[in-house]
Amino acid sequence: MTREMHPSRWGDAAQAGPLPDSTRELVEYAFGLQERPAVAYPQVPAAALPEQIVAGLRAIVGEEHVLLDDETRRVRTRGKSTPDLLRARSGDLADAPDAVVRPASHDQVLALIALAETHRFALVPFGGGTSVTGGLVARRDDVVGVVSLDLIRMKALREVDPISMTAVLEPGLRGPEAEALLAEHQMTLGHYPQSFEYASIGGFAATRSSGQSSAGYGRFDSLVVGLEVATARGTLALGSSPANAAGPDLRQLILGSEGAFGVITAVRVRVRALPTVKAYEAWGFPSFDAGSDAMRLLAQNGQLPTVIRLSDENETALNLASHSNVGGAATEGCLMIVGFEGTDADAVATKRDAVSALLTRSGGTSLGEERGAAWVQGRFAAPYLRDALLDVGVLVETLETATFWSKRDEVYQAVRDALIAELGEKTLVLCHISHVYETGCSLYFTVAAPGGEEPLPTWLAAKAAATEAMVAHGATVSHHHAVGTDHRPWFAREIGPVGVDILRAVKAELDPAGVLNPGVMIP
Repeated sequence: MTREMHPSRWGDAAQAGPLPDSTRELVEYAFGLQERPAVAYPQVPAAALPEQIVAGLRAIVGEEHVLLDDETRRVRTRGKSTPDLLRARSGDLADAPDAVVRPASHDQVLALIALAETHRFALVPFGGGTSVTGGLVARRDDVVGVVSLDLIRMKALREVDPISMTAVLEPGLRGPEAEALLAEHQMTLGHYPQSFEYASIGGFAATRSSGQSSAGYGRFDSLVVGLEVATARGTLALGSSPANAAGPDLRQLILGSEGAFGVITAVRVRVRALPTVKAYEAWGFPSFDAGSDAMRLLAQNGQLPTVIRLSDENETALNLASHSNVGGAATEGCLMIVGFEGTDADAVATKRDAVSALLTRSGGTSLGEERGAAWVQGRFAAPYLRDALLDVGVLVETLETATFWSKRDEVYQAVRDALIAELGEKTLVLCHISHVYETGCSLYFTVAAPGGEEPLPTWLAAKAAATEAMVAHGATVSHHHAVGTDHRPWFAREIGPVGVDILRAVKAELDPAGVLNPGVMIP
C-alpha cells in the first residue's frame, strides 16, 4: 500500500522525532527555542463541486475512485515547501481540491480532460505530493472547482527491453516501487532525489528532477527516451528512436511542463544494470573554492564518479558538529562525499583510483569510508529535521540554482548576501554542490533563521531576495525543483518575452480551455 504523508509534515510519522540533543543545543545557542506546535489535522473547506461533475467523474473511473472525503482531500493539498507546511501548520488548507479522482489508464485520463474542458474545472496531476515550488496550487480564476488527478492507480512496469536497456514505467510509481520492479530484471534507474521515497515517476519527468547520483546516472530528463501524454487535443506519443534530427525534440517541451500542457501517462527510460559493487568515501578540502575546482576538473576530464557532492565550510561544520561520533574528519575546511557504483569490481576500482589521484593532486585528503557510509544511510532524512526545527520556531528552507563555473563564486556570494540582508545576521546559510557538468554546477542552499512571529511573510521576502540575486547574476531560477507558482515571475525574466510568448502559444494550443494545472509554470 502506498504510504501517505501528513498534510503538515514530511514523510512517515514513525521516522519523525524531536531534535537530537546535540542539534537542539546548537539551535538554542544560535537562535533560541520557541515551541510552535502545529495544528494536528487542519480542516479543509467544504467540497463545492457541482453534482453533475461528480457524476461525470464517477462515470469515467468508477464511483469508488472519486473521493470527496476530507481526509483524502487533506493529504492531496499543496506540496511540501516550508510555505506549504507553515500554512498547513497554522490550520490553513484553503487550497484543498474539491475532489480526488484516480484514473487507471491513459484513456481514462483523456476522458477526464475532456470532461474538465466541458465543465471548466481544473485538473491538477498528483504523483507523490513532494513539490516545493507551489506546483500543486492551481489558480481558481475562471474554473468551477479543482480536482486532484491522483495517478496512484497507474503504477505498472509496462515493458522491459533488455537488449536496448529501456523500460516503460507508468507515472504513479513512487521511486522505491519503480526500483523494486526494475530490480526484478536486474536493472536500475539510478534516480535518487532527496524526495525519492515519496516522489513519483510522473513527477520526476514533469519537473526535470535531478537525483543525488546524477553524476553517474544523469538527470531524469537525460534518462527519458519516450513519452506518452494525454492532452486536450488527444494523445501525444514521442520517442520512436533513441535520437533523431526530425525537428525540435518535443520530448523536451513536455519534460518540465508540470502538467500545464498535458498529463504524462507513461515514460520510456534508459536503465542500467543493477550495480553489485558500491563504495562511498569522504574527502576533505581546505576550502569551498578548492573543492569546487576539483569537481570542475573531474567533470571536464570525463572522470566523474556516480555521486559527488561538496559542502561549504558552514555546512561541513554543522554536519560534523551534529554527527561528532561518526568518523574522524577534521572540523575545518569542506567535506566532499564521493560514491562509485558498477557491476565490475575492477572497473569500479580503476575509476576510483583515477578520481582519487585527481582529488589528491587538487589538494584533497582522503578521510575513509565511514562518513560516506553515514551519508548513504541518512541521505533521505533531512526533511524530517526541518519539521523538528519548525516545531521549535526555527525557519528552515532550501533553494537551489545552477550557473557556469566562471560565475560560481559570484552567484554563491550574491545569494548568501541577499539571504542574510533579508533575514538578519543570525541567519545560517549552508550550501553544497551536488550536480556538476563540464560547464557548470548547481548550488543548493539550506537556510535557517529565527522564525519570529510571522515566519511565512519573512521567508517569502527572503526567497524573493535570493531569487532576484540569482537572476541578476545570470543564474537559473531552478536547477531541479521546477517553476511551479513560486518561481514564475523570475522565470519570465529568465526566458525573456519571446520565450514567454512561445510557452503561452503552446498552452493555448494544447489546453485551450486552460484547465490543466492553471497558473502553474506559464508566466
